[in-house]
Amino acid sequence: MKMPPLILASASPRRAELLRQLKLEFKVVPSDATEVLDGQLSPYELCQLNAHRKARAVAKKIPDSLVLGADTLVFLKRKIFGKPGSIDEAKQMLAELQGCTHQVVTGVCLMHLRSHRERIFAISTDVTFLPMTTEQIGEYLSRMNPLDKAGAYAIQEHGDLIVSEISGSYTNVVGLPVEKLKEELKLWKRKFRRESGVFFFTQGKVSS
Repeated sequence: MKMPPLILASASPRRAELLRQLKLEFKVVPSDATEVLDGQLSPYELCQLNAHRKARAVAKKIPDSLVLGADTLVFLKRKIFGKPGSIDEAKQMLAELQGCTHQVVTGVCLMHLRSHRERIFAISTDVTFLPMTTEQIGEYLSRMNPLDKAGAYAIQEHGDLIVSEISGSYTNVVGLPVEKLKEELKLWKRKFRRESGVFFFTQGKVSS
Protein backbone atom coordinates (compact mmCIF):
# COMPACT_ATOMS: atom_id res chain seq x y z
CA MET A 1 0.00 0.00 0.00
CA LYS A 2 1.36 3.41 -0.90
CA MET A 3 1.70 6.21 1.61
CA PRO A 4 -1.75 7.82 2.11
CA PRO A 5 -2.37 11.60 2.13
CA LEU A 6 -1.26 13.32 5.32
CA ILE A 7 -3.84 15.31 7.31
CA LEU A 8 -2.96 17.68 10.15
CA ALA A 9 -5.83 17.53 12.66
CA SER A 10 -4.98 20.93 14.13
CA ALA A 11 -5.71 24.57 13.40
CA SER A 12 -2.36 25.59 14.91
CA PRO A 13 -0.38 27.72 12.44
CA ARG A 14 2.77 26.82 14.36
CA ARG A 15 2.32 23.08 13.73
CA ALA A 16 1.51 23.69 10.08
CA GLU A 17 4.69 25.73 9.67
CA LEU A 18 6.78 22.99 11.28
CA LEU A 19 5.35 20.43 8.83
CA ARG A 20 6.12 22.75 5.92
CA GLN A 21 9.71 22.95 7.13
CA LEU A 22 9.87 19.16 6.70
CA LYS A 23 8.85 19.65 3.05
CA LEU A 24 5.73 17.56 3.58
CA GLU A 25 2.56 17.77 1.54
CA PHE A 26 -0.48 17.85 3.81
CA LYS A 27 -3.94 19.27 4.32
CA VAL A 28 -5.30 20.91 7.47
CA VAL A 29 -8.55 19.54 8.90
CA PRO A 30 -8.98 20.90 12.44
CA SER A 31 -10.31 18.41 14.96
CA ASP A 32 -13.47 19.14 16.91
CA ALA A 33 -12.55 16.75 19.73
CA THR A 34 -12.89 18.16 23.23
CA GLU A 35 -9.62 18.18 25.17
CA VAL A 36 -9.64 16.13 28.37
CA LEU A 37 -8.16 17.54 31.59
CA ASP A 38 -7.92 14.66 34.05
CA GLY A 39 -5.80 15.17 37.15
CA GLN A 40 -5.54 11.40 37.61
CA LEU A 41 -3.45 11.08 34.45
CA SER A 42 0.20 12.02 34.08
CA PRO A 43 1.05 14.80 31.60
CA TYR A 44 2.45 12.15 29.24
CA GLU A 45 -0.75 10.10 29.36
CA LEU A 46 -2.96 13.16 29.06
CA CYS A 47 -1.16 14.53 25.99
CA GLN A 48 -1.26 11.16 24.28
CA LEU A 49 -4.93 10.69 25.10
CA ASN A 50 -5.85 14.09 23.68
CA ALA A 51 -3.67 13.58 20.60
CA HIS A 52 -5.46 10.28 20.00
CA ARG A 53 -8.90 11.86 20.46
CA LYS A 54 -8.05 14.66 18.02
CA ALA A 55 -6.68 12.28 15.40
CA ARG A 56 -9.57 9.85 15.69
CA ALA A 57 -12.21 12.57 15.35
CA VAL A 58 -10.76 13.52 11.96
CA ALA A 59 -9.83 9.97 10.90
CA LYS A 60 -13.47 8.87 11.26
CA LYS A 61 -14.33 11.43 8.57
CA ILE A 62 -11.32 10.64 6.34
CA PRO A 63 -10.42 6.99 7.09
CA ASP A 64 -8.13 6.57 4.07
CA SER A 65 -5.77 9.38 5.13
CA LEU A 66 -2.90 9.34 7.58
CA VAL A 67 -4.06 11.71 10.30
CA LEU A 68 -1.70 13.54 12.63
CA GLY A 69 -3.09 14.69 15.98
CA ALA A 70 -1.04 16.52 18.60
CA ASP A 71 -1.50 18.02 22.04
CA THR A 72 0.98 20.12 24.02
CA LEU A 73 0.97 20.78 27.76
CA VAL A 74 3.20 22.74 30.11
CA PHE A 75 3.62 21.40 33.61
CA LEU A 76 5.61 22.17 36.75
CA LYS A 77 5.79 19.56 39.52
CA ARG A 78 2.74 17.77 38.05
CA LYS A 79 0.68 20.97 37.98
CA ILE A 80 -0.62 21.38 34.45
CA PHE A 81 -0.64 24.76 32.74
CA GLY A 82 -3.07 24.74 29.82
CA LYS A 83 -4.27 27.68 27.76
CA PRO A 84 -5.15 30.67 29.94
CA GLY A 85 -8.69 31.94 29.84
CA SER A 86 -7.73 35.58 30.37
CA ILE A 87 -4.74 37.93 30.52
CA ASP A 88 -4.92 37.88 34.32
CA GLU A 89 -4.69 34.08 34.26
CA ALA A 90 -1.77 34.32 31.84
CA LYS A 91 0.02 36.67 34.23
CA GLN A 92 -0.55 34.24 37.09
CA MET A 93 0.82 31.33 35.06
CA LEU A 94 4.00 33.18 34.14
CA ALA A 95 4.42 34.35 37.72
CA GLU A 96 4.41 30.70 38.84
CA LEU A 97 6.78 29.59 36.08
CA GLN A 98 9.30 32.44 36.37
CA GLY A 99 12.70 31.44 37.71
CA CYS A 100 11.85 27.72 37.48
CA THR A 101 12.52 24.79 35.18
CA HIS A 102 9.31 23.29 33.83
CA GLN A 103 8.50 20.62 31.27
CA VAL A 104 6.75 20.88 27.93
CA VAL A 105 5.22 17.62 26.74
CA THR A 106 3.74 17.05 23.30
CA GLY A 107 1.74 13.93 22.57
CA VAL A 108 1.49 12.85 18.93
CA CYS A 109 -0.83 10.34 17.29
CA LEU A 110 -0.47 9.06 13.73
CA MET A 111 -3.59 7.16 12.67
CA HIS A 112 -4.75 5.39 9.52
CA LEU A 113 -8.23 4.23 10.43
CA ARG A 114 -8.89 2.15 7.30
CA SER A 115 -6.06 -0.25 8.16
CA HIS A 116 -6.62 0.02 11.94
CA ARG A 117 -3.08 1.22 12.39
CA GLU A 118 -1.84 3.89 14.78
CA ARG A 119 1.26 5.07 16.59
CA ILE A 120 1.29 7.28 19.68
CA PHE A 121 4.24 8.82 21.49
CA ALA A 122 5.13 11.76 23.73
CA ILE A 123 8.28 13.88 23.96
CA SER A 124 9.36 16.12 26.85
CA THR A 125 11.59 19.19 26.85
CA ASP A 126 12.90 21.05 29.91
CA VAL A 127 12.50 24.83 29.75
CA THR A 128 14.05 27.19 32.32
CA PHE A 129 12.55 30.63 32.73
CA LEU A 130 14.41 33.74 33.74
CA PRO A 131 13.40 35.35 37.05
CA MET A 132 10.79 37.97 36.14
CA THR A 133 9.09 40.84 37.91
CA THR A 134 5.42 41.68 37.47
CA GLU A 135 6.46 44.51 35.15
CA GLN A 136 8.60 42.18 33.00
CA ILE A 137 5.76 39.69 32.73
CA GLY A 138 3.42 42.47 31.63
CA GLU A 139 5.96 43.66 29.05
CA TYR A 140 6.23 40.17 27.58
CA LEU A 141 2.47 39.70 27.39
CA SER A 142 2.09 43.06 25.67
CA ARG A 143 4.10 41.67 22.75
CA MET A 144 2.08 38.49 22.03
CA ASN A 145 -1.29 36.81 22.50
CA PRO A 146 -1.03 34.15 25.22
CA LEU A 147 -4.63 32.94 25.15
CA ASP A 148 -4.13 30.17 22.58
CA LYS A 149 -0.87 28.88 24.03
CA ALA A 150 -0.26 26.33 26.77
CA GLY A 151 1.55 27.94 29.68
CA ALA A 152 0.69 31.42 28.34
CA TYR A 153 3.86 31.73 26.26
CA ALA A 154 5.40 30.93 22.89
CA ILE A 155 9.12 30.29 22.80
CA GLN A 156 9.29 31.46 19.17
CA GLU A 157 7.68 34.81 20.03
CA HIS A 158 10.13 36.98 22.01
CA GLY A 159 11.27 33.90 23.91
CA ASP A 160 14.56 35.62 24.73
CA LEU A 161 12.64 37.82 27.18
CA ILE A 162 11.55 34.91 29.36
CA VAL A 163 13.64 31.80 28.61
CA SER A 164 17.16 31.28 29.89
CA GLU A 165 17.73 27.68 28.76
CA ILE A 166 16.09 24.68 27.11
CA SER A 167 17.16 21.05 27.28
CA GLY A 168 15.70 18.90 24.53
CA SER A 169 13.74 19.52 21.37
CA TYR A 170 13.07 23.19 20.59
CA THR A 171 10.32 22.35 18.09
CA ASN A 172 8.60 20.26 20.75
CA VAL A 173 8.13 23.48 22.75
CA VAL A 174 6.72 25.17 19.65
CA GLY A 175 4.15 22.38 19.35
CA LEU A 176 5.50 19.41 17.39
CA PRO A 177 8.66 17.31 17.98
CA VAL A 178 9.79 17.26 14.36
CA GLU A 179 12.92 15.18 15.02
CA LYS A 180 10.90 12.22 16.33
CA LEU A 181 8.05 12.82 13.88
CA LYS A 182 10.43 12.65 10.93
CA GLU A 183 11.69 9.26 12.12
CA GLU A 184 8.16 7.95 12.58
CA LEU A 185 6.99 9.08 9.15
CA LYS A 186 9.96 7.33 7.54
CA LEU A 187 8.87 4.09 9.23
CA TRP A 188 5.32 4.55 7.99
CA LYS A 189 6.55 5.19 4.45
CA ARG A 190 8.72 2.04 4.42
CA LYS A 191 6.44 -0.34 6.21
CA PHE A 192 2.94 0.90 5.47
CA ARG A 193 0.64 -2.06 4.99
CA ARG A 194 -2.68 -3.37 6.23
CA GLU A 195 -2.36 -4.79 9.72
CA SER A 196 -3.97 -4.61 13.14
CA GLY A 197 -3.23 -1.40 15.04
CA VAL A 198 -1.25 -1.26 18.22
CA PHE A 199 -1.75 1.44 20.84
CA PHE A 200 1.64 2.61 22.12
CA PHE A 201 2.23 4.73 25.21
CA THR A 202 5.84 5.85 25.26
CA GLN A 203 7.66 8.80 26.68
CA GLY A 204 11.07 10.26 26.14
CA LYS A 205 13.23 13.25 25.58
CA VAL A 206 14.89 14.19 22.33
CA SER A 207 18.28 15.73 22.82
CA SER A 208 19.05 18.91 20.93
